[in-house]
Amino acid sequence: MDESSTGDFLPLSLNRSIAEFPIGNLPLAEHHRALGLPDGVVLHPHAWIVPSEMLAFLQGGEASMRDAAGHLLASRTSGNTGEFLASASFLIRYPWDLIRANELHVSSLTDAVIEGDVHPSAVVEGVIHLGAGSRLLPGVFIEGNVVIGSNCKIGPNCYIRGHTSIGDRCHIGQSVEIKNCLILSRTNVGHLSYVGDSVLGEGVNFGAGTTTSNLRHDGANHRSMVAGGLIDTGRRKFGAIVGDGVHTGIHTSIYPGRKMWPGTTTLPAGIVRHDLVC
Repeated sequence: MDESSTGDFLPLSLNRSIAEFPIGNLPLAEHHRALGLPDGVVLHPHAWIVPSEMLAFLQGGEASMRDAAGHLLASRTSGNTGEFLASASFLIRYPWDLIRANELHVSSLTDAVIEGDVHPSAVVEGVIHLGAGSRLLPGVFIEGNVVIGSNCKIGPNCYIRGHTSIGDRCHIGQSVEIKNCLILSRTNVGHLSYVGDSVLGEGVNFGAGTTTSNLRHDGANHRSMVAGGLIDTGRRKFGAIVGDGVHTGIHTSIYPGRKMWPGTTTLPAGIVRHDLVC
């Protein structure tokens, strides 16, 4: 199958392929392998597949599976000429599609896996996966399902809301609120910041008081610049897409739906009104 344009996935495609991108701390390609598909079934390398829909596709005998937008997600070499139309599975084409995939995966978790340490004053209301060597410090409040990798420091006194995944060796610190985000390894959001409905790459450092805005005043869907044109993201709440190694100065404010290229920086009290391209 032809892959979707990597240009549509900028700036995240500059450092890794879509298939390598971690969703719930597992690369998309590993999610594909976990489906345990029989021989003869071919997946698009950028497809996000809901397991129940794949099961229905396999049992139904159709020759292909497409998402609601008509993108081909899977096909098989033998089968009838029918086509299975998926309602929840979809093709990951744009960076904000990762947020949708992460929401679906993390919200589906049913069993807690706690290999790290949880302080007695931390509160967890939901299903949490906590990696080895990670610590939830005093005053942490986790609401909803959250995945946290290994050797992370979470807290003290921070609020993490559901459908969030955090990679390895991250620090989410004092008075920070994280909501519905996908955060890669070695990233620090140390204190007094809000990050919502966003993707943060590896090795990002948010200065104190960095805030992502995620809601338009008129409540309409956010649009984002792709290849010189504005694309409707389909998202009413959408924060920022932040590439690897981005550093922000203290009190940086980021407009909704803005993208920051790897290695870019802001000055203290900076305002990111447009995509920040290096």
